[in-house]
Amino acid sequence: MKLVTIVGARPQFIKAASVSRAIQKHNSQKHHTWLKEIMVHTGQHYDENMSQVFFDELEIPEPAYNLGVGSGSHGKMTGAMLERIEEVILKETPDIVMVYGDTNSTLAGALAAAKLHVPVGHVEAGLRSFNRRMPEEINRVLTDHVSSLLLCPTKTAVRNLQVEGITKGVFKIGDVMFDSFLYNQQLAEERSNILTKLGLKPKSFCLATVHREENTANLENLAGIFEAFEELATPECPFVVPLHPRTKIAFKGKKSGTVHSRNVQILDPVSYLDMVLLETHAKVILTDSGGVQKEAFFAHVPCITLREETEWIELVEHGFNRIAGCEVQRIRAAFEEMIHKSFTVVPDLYGAGEASEEIVGILESAMN
Repeated sequence: MKLVTIVGARPQFIKAASVSRAIQKHNSQKHHTWLKEIMVHTGQHYDENMSQVFFDELEIPEPAYNLGVGSGSHGKMTGAMLERIEEVILKETPDIVMVYGDTNSTLAGALAAAKLHVPVGHVEAGLRSFNRRMPEEINRVLTDHVSSLLLCPTKTAVRNLQVEGITKGVFKIGDVMFDSFLYNQQLAEERSNILTKLGLKPKSFCLATVHREENTANLENLAGIFEAFEELATPECPFVVPLHPRTKIAFKGKKSGTVHSRNVQILDPVSYLDMVLLETHAKVILTDSGGVQKEAFFAHVPCITLREETEWIELVEHGFNRIAGCEVQRIRAAFEEMIHKSFTVVPDLYGAGEASEEIVGILESAMN
């Protein structure tokens, strides 16, 4: 059996690494290569800190194909990926194509496979923000509607698909990000020196990330977010902000392109193990990233979402997450609440850390 895996952005590298480990384990138990995986990197994240370091650090085999698409408008990126992924599928003739998450790489991989009548497996199927202005929401919906295997992390995701009339090929498997976080958290403690490097003590800093287009393309949103950071950061509890390349470009348009508080430390993108260690030891996490919201939960750290909605509504319902948008006053109010939160009892929202093994089992059953 041959599987083509499409990745292009750093969250996808993390998820795919977990599934790849499960595939290798399954092959070794069968004493032969039952499932041959061919990794295709679209090049959507091409910066070394956003891409190559993840393959090195997470011990993912080098991609068989690097399409080198790079940045551009949504149409330009998706079109270029679609053309080049189609060429790979025609050459490799896989039994199934696996896509992850909600990026342009996800949509391009799904469309290329579906048009060639190759089954599509979608990891993180069924997620909905119900905001069609988000490019990610369009990618999710379209990908789900051309997929044959819809691999859902939560009950909510399964219900979302049912509402849209999708019931065939739907599986609730838990979250592969949880698998990966559990696997890498111990590695991060052993290998990362990011806290020492930045002079940080556990639970004495806040971690923040900003990268969504709705924030980076809107200078009013971006200004509100960073003004809140500047106001809330203190010498006793500074803010650490690894800056996504897209945000770095947009950031130059905010005021004078600088942060005026010494208590806000702007960093280049950090490696995954560094990020896991920062997440684990942060006092509060503020983010517009869906993945970081979940990782905050995995690390039992209170989270504030810098958007008007979240795909991970169960985190809000259980009090682990607060939606604050981009206005200074709302972020301040959420921060004043969450800075005093601590979580001793954590519900099982995303499975038991065995989603990757579930995926391999589903592939085996579906393809036999």
